[in-house]
Amino acid sequence: MAKTTANYELLYILDPDKTEEELAAAVEKFSALIGEHGELAETDLWGKRRLAYPINDKPDGYYVLAHFASAPDFPAELYRVLGITDGVMRALITTVDE
Repeated sequence: MAKTTANYELLYILDPDKTEEELAAAVEKFSALIGEHGELAETDLWGKRRLAYPINDKPDGYYVLAHFASAPDFPAELYRVLGITDGVMRALITTVDE
């Protein structure tokens, strides 16, 4: 029998030059999107950290980690939305074993 939901981990890096309100709005946007299509377990705001290498000539990024469960087709749509959203520097979605 096929699985109807799977557990995922999303790590994304936002532009640190955004204001606190813009960063909070972006986190809320992605949390709401996950909530519509799955179940958001938790969101950890890691804050501003040094990048391993500069991205878009920026040495720092604002890291956010989210754990969620959803249907297996949703992460592709979430990754697409992350890719077209202004201010998202990088994103990675991985499957978490139960």
